[in-house]
Amino acid sequence: MIYREASESLKRLAKGFPVLTITGPRQSGKTTLAKHHFKDLPYVSLENPDQRDFASDDPVGFLAQYPDGVILDEAQHCPNLFSYLQDVVDQRGASGRFVLTGSGQFTLLEKVTQTLAGRVGMIHLLPFSNDELHLAEPNPTALNDRLFCGMYPPVHDRNLLPDDWYPDYINTYVERDVRQLINVRDLNTFRRFVRMCAARSGQVLNMSDLASDAGVSHNTIKAWLSILEASYLVFFVHPHFQNFSKRLIKSPKLYFYDTGLLCSLLGIRSADQLSIHSNRGALFESWVAAEIKKYFFNRHEASDLYFWRDHKGVEVDFIIEGTKGLVPIEVKSGATINRGFLKNIEYWMSLAGSKADHPTLIYGGDRSYMRSSIQVLAWTDVTDLFTSK
Repeated sequence: MIYREASESLKRLAKGFPVLTITGPRQSGKTTLAKHHFKDLPYVSLENPDQRDFASDDPVGFLAQYPDGVILDEAQHCPNLFSYLQDVVDQRGASGRFVLTGSGQFTLLEKVTQTLAGRVGMIHLLPFSNDELHLAEPNPTALNDRLFCGMYPPVHDRNLLPDDWYPDYINTYVERDVRQLINVRDLNTFRRFVRMCAARSGQVLNMSDLASDAGVSHNTIKAWLSILEASYLVFFVHPHFQNFSKRLIKSPKLYFYDTGLLCSLLGIRSADQLSIHSNRGALFESWVAAEIKKYFFNRHEASDLYFWRDHKGVEVDFIIEGTKGLVPIEVKSGATINRGFLKNIEYWMSLAGSKADHPTLIYGGDRSYMRSSIQVLAWTDVTDLFTSK
């Protein structure tokens, strides 16, 4: 098993909570992580129709089978079970004995927060981080290969070709499971919507334009985006509203969590295509944003990630609220640094003054160094930006 950085957080939470919940997209490694850390617990998949029917029809009898705890995989299929689980853990009081996994954040988290508040420790597990893969793979990977292959475990664990695995993942998870959550009747429209979102990854979201292009209402777009977010396919980075006496943009930016999935949705069929592809910069920015989110999630920390853009279009890609101030981050996919890469971050620093801390440029090259007061990080060293956060 490839070491998961969330392991330490999971072990820490298991000491204090009677219930642990591991959520994330399908195929992100939730079941593998749970089985690895709780080898003494029996495992039950609630995707199994017999087990699901038993848990739904007789929750008391079902839970009575597991006096010492159990791993319940895809627990969102039996939401009514949680109320009975609350009674069980209140009676027993042991920590880390019931482990729930689920890919349906929308249903799972709603029921968990309603019935198990104060009793559950929660881990959000995304696909592999770059640091996790770096430890597992003996040979260095080129940036284009990393972007094209994405970070989902099956592509790396099973040596599957991205062009074989991602289309099937889109068909089974995105176009079947996800759309069923909101009962989408027109699959072609929903499929077109998801691909339109892919083309907008890394951009400020204009829902009116997206609704017009997709041919559906503004409210429908809001509902569909909520489902994609709850399914761990996309996330939003909101603007930072620090007042620097400038009018700022108010709409969030849209990102996909995985660039392998993005490449498949964009019709990119090889890593070589990325060298000249118009979306390469946006893909790299999405990859960096996802790596930052993984860093926070794996450590069970709040992911306070923002961006900054004024009304003239001057933008700093990301802002992190660090312990010493605001950390501005610029992202450039080029392998060679030029002066223009730094102008926006320097402009922002002139406005932020003493509030600015540890300015960083992450680029597509292979050497990290200091340039004046700005830390320049190779893409392979992306999480080094947290060493002085």
